[in-house]
Amino acid sequence: MRIGILNELAYRMNFLVQLLQSGMSLLTALVGFLVVFSHTETLGDWRPNDILALLGVYLIVGGLVGLLIRPSMSRLMEDVREGTLDYTLTKPEDAQFLVSIAQVRIWKLTDFVLGSIVLGYALFNRGLDVGFDETIAFAVTLTCGGAIVYSFFLILSTLSFWFIRIDNILVIFDAMYQAGRWPIGLYPYWLKFVLTFIVPIAFAITVPAEGLIGRLDAQTLGLDIGVATLMIAVSRLFWRYGLRNYSGASA
Repeated sequence: MRIGILNELAYRMNFLVQLLQSGMSLLTALVGFLVVFSHTETLGDWRPNDILALLGVYLIVGGLVGLLIRPSMSRLMEDVREGTLDYTLTKPEDAQFLVSIAQVRIWKLTDFVLGSIVLGYALFNRGLDVGFDETIAFAVTLTCGGAIVYSFFLILSTLSFWFIRIDNILVIFDAMYQAGRWPIGLYPYWLKFVLTFIVPIAFAITVPAEGLIGRLDAQTLGLDIGVATLMIAVSRLFWRYGLRNYSGASA
């Protein structure tokens, strides 16, 4: 984190750029929100403040992904391509742990802060009706969602051991992540399946939001925990298998 902060402070204009980008993303989402609810009082069975809470979670998760997960995985792909992953593999610490914290983009915290403000505003409008059960459900599902997204990114990045340039594959996640601004249940079945089990947007955004506003059932919670556990195990095994196919600069 310290090294990441020092690196980012060398380019402080990036903070203003990130602030502008985050503000535009929030403004775009809010315009869509206002347009939709100017024609209806509910969307599916989601009320306006529920959608606003979902938007807050969307920004928070996006900020956390941009803060650590995406930059570290992009760095991994670059190191594999250039053969500089050797320096990581020769260190005494676990290589997966090291590549997972290799890069920190602190300016992405602006998304986290804006998301927290939006979420707090939505909960305030709901009357702050969040109890102990909802808080625990939110914490558990947000942790599981983060683990699922991390595992998804690690699996994609591990493919770089076989394919030279796959950086653009992360663009697919960015494009589909935009769908997380709205509840996954509103989409057609085929798209709902893709956003749940192929690109895990539902587990990262919709499920935590449901837990916070009291819409989460025990079956979905169990599925979330099970998928997170499975994804962590699969990504770890795939990472170890991928390392066997790595040919670095000194190999």
